[in-house]
Amino acid sequence: MVRIPVLGRLFWREYIALAASLILIFLEGLIRVITLGLPQPIIRFCYNRSKNLFNIISSAQDSQSRTKPKSVATSVAGASDFVDLCALFGYYAEEHVVQTGDGYLLGVHRLCSKREGEEGTRVNAGRGSVQKRIVYLHHGLLMNSEVWVSLTERERCLPFMLVEKGYDVWLGNNRGNKYSKKSIRFSPASNEFWDFSMDQFAFHDVPDSIDYILATTSQLSLSYVGFSQGTAQAFATLSIHPTLNDKVDVFIALAPAMSPAGLRNGVVDALVKASPEVLFLAFGRRSILSSATMWQSILYPPIFVRIIDMSLSFLFDWSGKNISIDQKLAAYPHLYSFTSTKSVVHWFQIIRNKSFQMFDDDVQAPLSLGASDRYYRVAKFPTRNIKTPIVLVYGGSDSLVDIRVMLKELPRHTVAKEVPHFEHLDFLWGQEVERLVFPHVFDALSEYAGRDHLKSPELTYKSNGNRRLAINRYSGCPGDELSSNTIGDLSDSHLEVNSCSARQDTSLAKASPRRFSPTTFRNRKYVSPPSSSSTEQTSASMDGPGDRRIGAQSKTRTSILGNSIKHTRERSGSVSSTRSVDSVKRFGEGGISIGTSKATTGFSK
Repeated sequence: MVRIPVLGRLFWREYIALAASLILIFLEGLIRVITLGLPQPIIRFCYNRSKNLFNIISSAQDSQSRTKPKSVATSVAGASDFVDLCALFGYYAEEHVVQTGDGYLLGVHRLCSKREGEEGTRVNAGRGSVQKRIVYLHHGLLMNSEVWVSLTERERCLPFMLVEKGYDVWLGNNRGNKYSKKSIRFSPASNEFWDFSMDQFAFHDVPDSIDYILATTSQLSLSYVGFSQGTAQAFATLSIHPTLNDKVDVFIALAPAMSPAGLRNGVVDALVKASPEVLFLAFGRRSILSSATMWQSILYPPIFVRIIDMSLSFLFDWSGKNISIDQKLAAYPHLYSFTSTKSVVHWFQIIRNKSFQMFDDDVQAPLSLGASDRYYRVAKFPTRNIKTPIVLVYGGSDSLVDIRVMLKELPRHTVAKEVPHFEHLDFLWGQEVERLVFPHVFDALSEYAGRDHLKSPELTYKSNGNRRLAINRYSGCPGDELSSNTIGDLSDSHLEVNSCSARQDTSLAKASPRRFSPTTFRNRKYVSPPSSSSTEQTSASMDGPGDRRIGAQSKTRTSILGNSIKHTRERSGSVSSTRSVDSVKRFGEGGISIGTSKATTGFSK
């Protein structure tokens, strides 16, 4: 490809970002060389001086709060690994090693026994052992499995609560992080070891970990719970591995990530959207931000927490007000873990192109001659092909989530639930996470775990040749009455999709056969999780122009017979519960009526 000499290489703002990055890298390297050469007494001296300085400039209220006992937060912050963190709360954790198809060794953790009453119990270990449903949890970017258990209260820890509810809980790790920094082919000191992006997470890490878990437990399927990039990895791997959809009975996405709009700070956003060459020059070809552990060891913990908070506010406009100070002091030391620069550059490409795509190895310069897009297109992850039921639980104050864009790229059976005031990290460490987030997780597991979703469609939708977004159809279930007293814009809506079939246990028992047949359990001691609590939920209905009527006028009824769905044509005067994608893009034409019904949504053709 012919390029304009010199000028065609980078934009002018990319040259500025490159120069600034090189200066910062030089300063960071200089400071790191100095600190590595310092003896321990001098490092301790710097630590104490930073502590005294912080105490002087902090307010009296902060000083009083620091004098209170913080034994739990201190113990959690000082725990060396995942096993020690679980032991603080009385849980025994197993450690496993998974070898991927391309030779990386991944650390995987397991919690299978309750804190009390199951000591020494064999779980999913063949004949005579206790059989439990499996839940697999996966962390986000620059993290490891410790973030799930770095909490100051046991009741707010999702893995612990899942174990207490009778699940066999597994927690995965990406290649390159604290528990997966080994390969049978490359050394971590080589560039080849760090030559991976989210493509490798999707093609190898997640599917190989799931296969290992199912083979170890002799189970047919598991439930996947992801956070942030852990959700993106599931979107990617389920879309490119059709057979994996039969092994994952439900995918629950906490703070889902697919194609973020960008960063709030304009200067940093320009760097993010720069060409990969600039970013590799700025951060190197191996692990990114490897000096974070150095700063953590030198700085007084409250100062380190304050720096992290300021960074998150600067980059994403997050306030962190839903996470207590004690929780930050406990969890932030476990927040960072190694990953490759290439995996971060991959996210920058997704943001720049506004497309959930694979890594682009042949990026053209901004001013290159020729219409390269006409002859070359990066493959997108075909997320609409996912057959596994998807439940999105997102924060209304999370700048990384655009739920409207996400729903357009996901299959029609996707369920979306909003926690209005939550930000990104609140789904891990928020003060009310056990009340606002956990019920959605438990309800989804109770509804789908172990069910053969490929043979029992849960959706009611219209098939009329056009792709439509159906939300909040009146189904005739008790209590499903539509209301028109609230109409708003989609950006302010509370999207929630659920079928009333969850309350039609008798009919669904016939229409939805489970993977585990009664004959399978005849010779097994099976411990099933308790059913979900009935909670009143608010759902949004989006109707086309001129179709906003009271739900009592609806005469559409949908019946499920076996594995097929019968559709009845709506008669005159009925409520239309579908809206074309073209009209979805023009939000002003339609409206939203808020009711108390559980809605069924999806894209249909």
